[in-house]
Amino acid sequence: MPLRSHEVDLFESSRGRLEAIAYRLLGSAGDAEDAVQDAFLRWHAADRERIETPEAWLTKVLTNLCLNQLTSARARRETYVGQWLPEPVLAGDRMLGPADTAEQRESVSMAVLTLMERLSPNERVVYVLREAFGYAHREIAEILDLTESNCQQIHRRAKQHLGAERSRTEVDAAAAEKVVREFLAAALSGDTEPLIRLLTSDAVSVADGGARVPARRTPVIGALGIARYLRGLFRPGKAKRDHVGGSAALHAAVVNGGPAVLVVAGGRVLGVMCLDTTADGVGAIRIQVNPDKLERITRRWEAAGPHQALAELW
Repeated sequence: MPLRSHEVDLFESSRGRLEAIAYRLLGSAGDAEDAVQDAFLRWHAADRERIETPEAWLTKVLTNLCLNQLTSARARRETYVGQWLPEPVLAGDRMLGPADTAEQRESVSMAVLTLMERLSPNERVVYVLREAFGYAHREIAEILDLTESNCQQIHRRAKQHLGAERSRTEVDAAAAEKVVREFLAAALSGDTEPLIRLLTSDAVSVADGGARVPARRTPVIGALGIARYLRGLFRPGKAKRDHVGGSAALHAAVVNGGPAVLVVAGGRVLGVMCLDTTADGVGAIRIQVNPDKLERITRRWEAAGPHQALAELW
């Protein structure tokens, strides 16, 4: 049966929420959009007159689609070249979903999205629906075809797996720019000492090039090692200029709720460095340079322009 206008409107009113759920589950805005579109096709094909609660039905369909993707993604990531990181999303993007509570904001941080790779698919679903969207365990149990007590146990396990990590410091746009300015001043100084003072002693740096562009394939651990790594990364060189077609502009931005450096050249975001700030300093740097994961942020960055660069590189 063709979709009637109110049925299209009903789905569209749910699209933002569905995208936000799928992004948290999959760590990819592109995959999230595809999953939501698949849910729309199933909505179109369904006997909609028999669906008593469309929101619950759509959430269940989307969750099952994401569970299938998570299962296949685990197999793909076993052969992923280098480190895998989530797709970064710029502040204001509806893909980030609700941000009213600390739990909602934390659930979409780069740190938690990365850590959620440790969880089983069911643990990830329960954690996301409970922490970010406030679903009751009874509702989640119906979505996953589990018992309510089983969902509660899965939720406890998921929180245990994620809860021991360092708590980050939340920032707004002004605070993010201050953090990025301090970071760039240290990184561009040509000396390791300013960076060492900025980093925590147990800081970690991870880069994702997806075999598309050069990126370090193993994490760098410790303030001294990261400072030396970044000093080389920011050092000017002909090969770097040739790679970007000249110089690159460095901008401050809020990405997944945290401060980030955007490397922009020729109208494209070539890299995103997400800085995980804590009370003790920068505890983690996640560098995304895989061009497949920078298309959406490039479009949104261009649409929000013009932007004032903080510095130029190379």
